[in-house]
Amino acid sequence: MAPESLSLYQHRVEQQLQLLMSAQPETASRLHQAMRYSLTNGGKRIRPFLVYACGSMLKVPLETLDRAALAIECLHSYSLIHDDLPAMDDDDLRRGKPTCHKAFDEATAILAGDALQALAFSVLADNDDQSLSATLRLKRIQLLASAAGIAGMCAGQAIDLAQTNQQTDLATLEHMHRLKTGALIECAVQLAYYSSELNCTDTLHALTEFASSLGLAFQVQDDILDIESDTAVLGKPQGSDCKANKLTYPALLGLEGAKTKANQLYQDALAALARLPYNTDELKAFAHYIIARKF
Repeated sequence: MAPESLSLYQHRVEQQLQLLMSAQPETASRLHQAMRYSLTNGGKRIRPFLVYACGSMLKVPLETLDRAALAIECLHSYSLIHDDLPAMDDDDLRRGKPTCHKAFDEATAILAGDALQALAFSVLADNDDQSLSATLRLKRIQLLASAAGIAGMCAGQAIDLAQTNQQTDLATLEHMHRLKTGALIECAVQLAYYSSELNCTDTLHALTEFASSLGLAFQVQDDILDIESDTAVLGKPQGSDCKANKLTYPALLGLEGAKTKANQLYQDALAALARLPYNTDELKAFAHYIIARKF
């Protein structure tokens, strides 16, 4: 079961995303529509949740966390638009609706992704944000850039594309997903930490290890659901990984082996939280939700 705060934080970030898009110029109306379509198209909002939940645990006001939550969701939405393109995963559905390039066109989808990526950094860099020092604002920008690029998500996607129709081992698969999925999830908790006045490397390391295990558990569960769930529940084509000859955890470990792996990662996430001198109940409940979810 998801923590009660999940819906509260989802509602908060949905409102903030609507306000953000309403503030953007509509000089290119079709591009604006495509950006809004993808950014406000539902979703679990896992990364903003982690920003809010970790930040709240560290006693950071929600208003101070809003920009980090918005930025990481803008960047995540851009990545989904580009992942779905014919040159990438070539998917027709995202969150139960036509993907951006299907709802609009391929060129508009590429531009919408580009614009959302730029918007993510604009949000974090905004000089009107007086809740944090310039040093912390710059640190958050650097963290997001690193997680998004060749040291993180983009590298993971490149490895994923290169491994399609190829044989590989578990270490390579884990490395790929720690970059492709895990980097942004780790970034979410780090953005929360650097929204605080803390100077405690033990706390930062524990949060990062929690997020690292959680991000991998999320991917393992995704691979399991690709087999066990259906398109209506998933909101995207069921079995798409198998059809595309993608390497998955069930393919390497078997379905039961993948479930065992997910549970071990869940336990690793809990062990990292146990090192924190804070109330981690919200994050524990979220970790359980990640491996128990059906979509």
